[in-house]
Amino acid sequence: MRLRRSILVLLPLLAAASVPFVISSCTGDDTLLNNNGVDATTDHAADVQADAASPVKVQILGINDFHGNLDPPVGSGGIIPAAPGDPEIGPDAGAKPRDGGTINDVPAGGAAYLAAHIAKLKAANPNTAIVSSGDLTGASPLVSALFHDEPAVHVMNAIGLDFNGVGNHEFDHGVPELRRLQYGGCHPDECAGGAADYPGASFQYLAANVDVAKDKTVFPPYAIKDFGSVKVAFIGMTLKDTPSVTIPSAIAGLTFDDEVATVNALLPEIKKENVSAIVVLLHQGNIPTDGTTYDGCGINSGVIADIATKLDPAIDVVLSAHSHQPYNCTLGGKLVTSAASFGRVVTQIELTIDPAQHKVTAKTAKNHAVTRDIAPDPTVQGIVAKYTELAAPRANKVIGRITGPLTRVQSGESNLGDVIADAMLAAAQKPGLLAKVAFMNPGGIRSDIPCAANDCSASKPSPVTYAQAFTSQPFGNYLVTMTLTGAQIRDILQQQFNVTPARFLQVAGIKYTYTGTTVDVSSIQIAGAAMVLDQSYRVVTNNFVAAGGDGFTVFKQGTEVTNAGPDGTIVDIDALTAYLTAHDPLTPPTLDRIVKR
Repeated sequence: MRLRRSILVLLPLLAAASVPFVISSCTGDDTLLNNNGVDATTDHAADVQADAASPVKVQILGINDFHGNLDPPVGSGGIIPAAPGDPEIGPDAGAKPRDGGTINDVPAGGAAYLAAHIAKLKAANPNTAIVSSGDLTGASPLVSALFHDEPAVHVMNAIGLDFNGVGNHEFDHGVPELRRLQYGGCHPDECAGGAADYPGASFQYLAANVDVAKDKTVFPPYAIKDFGSVKVAFIGMTLKDTPSVTIPSAIAGLTFDDEVATVNALLPEIKKENVSAIVVLLHQGNIPTDGTTYDGCGINSGVIADIATKLDPAIDVVLSAHSHQPYNCTLGGKLVTSAASFGRVVTQIELTIDPAQHKVTAKTAKNHAVTRDIAPDPTVQGIVAKYTELAAPRANKVIGRITGPLTRVQSGESNLGDVIADAMLAAAQKPGLLAKVAFMNPGGIRSDIPCAANDCSASKPSPVTYAQAFTSQPFGNYLVTMTLTGAQIRDILQQQFNVTPARFLQVAGIKYTYTGTTVDVSSIQIAGAAMVLDQSYRVVTNNFVAAGGDGFTVFKQGTEVTNAGPDGTIVDIDALTAYLTAHDPLTPPTLDRIVKR
């Protein structure tokens, strides 16, 4: 078995051992230390049952894909699907029927409400671990992103998070910045500013399958939480395909190993610690079937089912993530769950453990809706209020108005996608650029831009704030122009069907039809004329897609690649802001660019 080791150690352990830890620069101490998994012995010993032979009830509360959502999320990202009559959804929760009344859309999420629901569940069992399966930060709304996602970490510290298995978005800004979020210190851009006193995370990042060198992981591969007479191991990791959804420069020098092989190889080492249960915090997941409620399953196959089946039977629970969907399943003999995203759901795992045999004798899972009909946690509410006030001058600036809601979709053309692509194309209409086609990856569109109070029209346009625009497109990618042939454009469009469901690029300047999983090449029109396969076309996209992100590898074949803008860069949010301002009020475009036959 290959012994996996970490290059970083948990700061509290250093402090306990009287080992000094010094932030030597804005990016943190560059000294790399070897370390096995973390033994996170807790202060719950007084609460553990006195009789070591009695069964021990351990509770695990899980979240995933929080993405710095401090405020209650809005639009489609601020609801969860519930069954009518669900006892958890009270009359004051704001549920609205859809799909003929078979599903209720329930407003959910918000950091202060999340904290309150977690505190309520934790109060019922002192033997509780609070965990996350990745993407706590990254792709965050402005209130968190403006302060380098430090507010999101402050919130998780207040909630009492124990462990976070890294997700792909933890690497958006590179390993040095992720290390800074863990260990504290100032941000390179604000060493003299308010970020200088940032203390770091009081929880531990885990990264079992992210290597910086042979047998060395960027964070500890696992941690063990001691509940007195029983121990529970937590293995944290991201999806092996993280390089396909992350800008290459941010993960240079890292390798991402197979999830199943990584977990199974760790088990002999972990079992030597006499643990009674093993939990995997895995940033990978599936999309359940339509109509699945937040506590339903809806998954019989797919990547997460395949992983769960191949994991060693010693694994008891897999808290999954990445798809932003809620589900609660038993797959391959393991509990396999996901808590949606943005703090809309909390997963409750209850393990009954025989301490004499170090064995789980019973296990259950339940997803709980983070409704907004309870009193918000005052501490977290105070943290959110502080940063909201600091961000207000920029966040609340009105940049334009819309006559109807701009929404994104899971698969297909969306009017928000059209607007973002239009904005990219408009930004690339400058001497030396003159793009004819724009491509926007749908995964880069993170939130709807709804009308205020869900009420707007041509006679009553709704204001759009900078914060709303930023939340819809939060990555800060820059625009890139390149030359592609018609044949390469055809191949790019066909790559949309390499995954299920299809991942449709949002486009401007181009129209086409498709049948099943095949693009009708004869239907492709660019600037109103039939596309010619051996003709060259100037296109604009963002730097993530230009590097082959989201599986669109043909973009890497582009020639005459140029950063858009006279100073070398046009940031995507700046292009969107300028477009909304120039087209005030903006009427949502008709969906006629991608036609299914």
